[in-house]
Amino acid sequence: MGLRDSVSRIGRVLGGEPHADGLAELHLGDARFDDWAVVRDFEDLEAARAFRQFLGERGLDSVLTADHPLDEFGHGDIALRVHPDRWSEAEAALEEPE
Repeated sequence: MGLRDSVSRIGRVLGGEPHADGLAELHLGDARFDDWAVVRDFEDLEAARAFRQFLGERGLDSVLTADHPLDEFGHGDIALRVHPDRWSEAEAALEEPE
C-alpha cells in the first residue's frame, strides 16, 4: 500500500472523502466565467489561492476555475481569471517586484 492509499484510507476512517482545502473557492465547470481572461494557469490549488489573494489585496476581483475536478491533494488544471477589462491591470500587478 502506497502513501496515497494510506492517506485516502485515513480520510475515509475520519469521516469523509479526502479533499483539498479551498475547494469552495474553485468554480468547477462554471460557464459564467468562460469569457473572463486567464491570467495564470496552475497545477496546485494552494498556489492558485495565494495568487488570487494577492490580486484581491490590490483591488482586483478574480476567480479560480477548473473544467475537471481536482485530485484529493488539490492538483489539477486550474485557471486564475479576471474580468477581461482588468486583464492588463492583473498582469501588471503580478509582474511588479515585491
